[in-house]
Amino acid sequence: MERFLFTSESVTDGHPDKMCDQIADAILDAALSQDPHSKMAVETTIKDELVLVYGEANTKAVIDYAAIAKGVIKDIGYTEDYDVVVKVNGQSKEIYNAVAQDVTCAGDQGLMFGYASNETEELMPLAIITAHQLSRALSEAKKRFDWLRPDGKTQVTVEYINHKPVRITAVVVSTQHTADVTHEEICDVVLNEIILKTIDPKWLDDNTKYFINPSGSFIVGGSFGDSGTTGRKIVVDTYGGMGRIGGGCFSSKDPSKVDRSAAYYARYVAKSVVAAGLADRLEIQLAYAIGHSHPLSVYIETFGSEKIDKEDIYRLIHANFDFSVQNIISELNLLRPIYRQTAVFGHFGRPEFPWEQVKQL
Repeated sequence: MERFLFTSESVTDGHPDKMCDQIADAILDAALSQDPHSKMAVETTIKDELVLVYGEANTKAVIDYAAIAKGVIKDIGYTEDYDVVVKVNGQSKEIYNAVAQDVTCAGDQGLMFGYASNETEELMPLAIITAHQLSRALSEAKKRFDWLRPDGKTQVTVEYINHKPVRITAVVVSTQHTADVTHEEICDVVLNEIILKTIDPKWLDDNTKYFINPSGSFIVGGSFGDSGTTGRKIVVDTYGGMGRIGGGCFSSKDPSKVDRSAAYYARYVAKSVVAAGLADRLEIQLAYAIGHSHPLSVYIETFGSEKIDKEDIYRLIHANFDFSVQNIISELNLLRPIYRQTAVFGHFGRPEFPWEQVKQL
């Protein structure tokens, strides 16, 4: 019997890195809503009241970068005044020429992973999907408790026996708050109104440990408590460390960037295979070269959980899925302004996204 503990974390929409992810993807959405063929890589960095918006854009869209950044920050719940500095240039002609061929090609080299596990109904690892649910609940609780502020983090530890989750052993929630609330009130609300109303009680027992604002006071948060930059939460965005990642972030990138689109397609493939009952767990790796439309390699790992021969799984994957960049964009309908909502609470395990649908094999 193999027993181990595994932990994943999430962050709220008011975390400074996630502020930057949301601004970057709101800018991408603004471009795609006017010009679906926009090529965008516009990122954000934030510290205190300073917001820097920078990168490359090749688009016909007219974009007010500063207004978008300030609007996102206001939507999140911050009321401070922010200064926005914009430094956006046109996309490199060399990169543009590599991508904009008769058939859409990869905008960069790189490797991407997709992962699925049958341990939850979302076919996601229990720790990360639960951490995201807690972060969402914490963010939504700002509407009911005026002492809650936007910044926050969650963390969930799961006990596994023979690679099956059996219980949650620890939950950590840290939330920014106003100065006029007691630690006791914070603990009471977070435990009873957020944790216990969010987590399925079947995963909790009398030995589950709860750590609520373990550092004590958490009044200064957001960009005034830490700096933020687009793309620094790639483990939070994917599988919480349970599945491997390729290293490239998602936010700010249009679908020609396979860091994003191929990672979405890899999840689509992995989820479809696991949903079909062909394996309990599956991880797939894709690799691309700039200026080429098809992957250089496709690799799967089933961790010994396959129900049929792995060669048959390979054959089913290649018979049912087309990994060319143009098909990925078309099949998942990615040239739409859908990306700001991906930028917080995880890119996977959420049924509103097309890569979370299950393809019948």
